[in-house]
Amino acid sequence: MRLEKYLADCGIGSRSQCKAYIRQGLIKVNEMIVTDGATQVTKQDKINFKGTPLILTKGLYYMFHKPAGCVCALKDPSQKTVLEYFDAPLSKKLLIVGRLDKDTEGLLLLTDDGDFLHHLTSPRRHVAKTYYFEAVGKLSTDAVRQVEEGMDIGDAAFTKPGILTVMAEEDALVSGTLTIYEGRFHQVKRMIKALGCQVTYLKRLSIGGLTLDEHLNPGEFRPLTEAEKQILLLDKEGKEV
Repeated sequence: MRLEKYLADCGIGSRSQCKAYIRQGLIKVNEMIVTDGATQVTKQDKINFKGTPLILTKGLYYMFHKPAGCVCALKDPSQKTVLEYFDAPLSKKLLIVGRLDKDTEGLLLLTDDGDFLHHLTSPRRHVAKTYYFEAVGKLSTDAVRQVEEGMDIGDAAFTKPGILTVMAEEDALVSGTLTIYEGRFHQVKRMIKALGCQVTYLKRLSIGGLTLDEHLNPGEFRPLTEAEKQILLLDKEGKEV
């Protein structure tokens, strides 16, 4: 592997930044300063950046309780991003699996595994995502049936069949859960609106068979366990329809 790629994969900066570090003599390989980014290195080499050992780790999988008020972006000039909750160099290595709206909280996955991300977010794979919602208004009397059969929310095609569970409905306040199998723009909010209500609070509870850890407060994260990764790998290898 080229030294400049090794450094970028370690998360200390972009490829161009890493090239600059190398030119500046800030990188040592086996105790010797190396100034050529094309130098081939392996995991067996001892590589230091400003005196700090770098270890290439791949296969990072995190569960994050996204709080409301931050955006799912690698960087944003005016708004806080989810990656700002992770310290460097980890924040430079992670990719966001899917998206949640700025005002939506709940389960979000982050990884450095691009193949894993692709398989979980591919439109050909219909991974279940369940949300808890609170809304104002009055649901249509046949709301459950509409969700189960697929709905018109203004797109070219109806939504794929989902699952609506109404937990409470009193006066003009409604709460419940909605499970969907695709990821259209503002899909949950648009479905609830088409059913007669306006969402006031939204939280993603689960992705596939993985449920948000109830011990994680908004803004907190932890690595996935091996068992949780296997749950997602089963979803990853699920049938394409």
